[in-house]
Amino acid sequence: MLQQFLMVAAAHFLALLSPGPDFFLVARLSMAAGWKSATGACLGIALANGVFILAAFSGVSALHADSAVFITLQLAGCGYLLYMGGMFIRHAGSSALGPVAAEGAPATRGRGQWWRGLGMGLLSGLLNPKNALFYVSLASLVSADTSPGWKLFYGLWMFAAVLLWDLLVALAIGNQRVLRRFSQVLPWLERVCGAILILLALIVIGALALRL
Repeated sequence: MLQQFLMVAAAHFLALLSPGPDFFLVARLSMAAGWKSATGACLGIALANGVFILAAFSGVSALHADSAVFITLQLAGCGYLLYMGGMFIRHAGSSALGPVAAEGAPATRGRGQWWRGLGMGLLSGLLNPKNALFYVSLASLVSADTSPGWKLFYGLWMFAAVLLWDLLVALAIGNQRVLRRFSQVLPWLERVCGAILILLALIVIGALALRL
């Protein structure tokens, strides 16, 4: 079982290293409002991943690649990616790179940003076209005789890995020293991120069109 766990954990970690919609969302919120506000999005993304982990490892049939629910979820995710990509490009360069925790700032504003980030992260994770397919594929690596206890351990491990990785991303990108160094190229980085999100959506739509 240890060898199987190491294989699943390694595949999951390598997937985390590849930037996707969730990564760009955390980065954008961290640049705009600081890493503390972006932690809401980190938790939302981890919770969304937890939903797919639970569904995939419990064998929910709706997540099969050819099911109508799964195809609908992918199309909804593509629509969300197109929206997010357009927003990134539209608001490129508008991130507030000054101190985000100014003295005298209302506490309710920070809480509002955190809860808004939580909702955005949850929506991003649930509508990310690759999440459902990835976890279904990952669950296929687990042998049929694996005990529920081990599956629970796998799920908790992956949930924690997603949360900790996104928190590290938010902390690194939200650092004011890092932001000051990248202030000159930030608008272009945001445009590139937006273009990548739109391209991902178009690729998934094209693949679905060829399959249907």
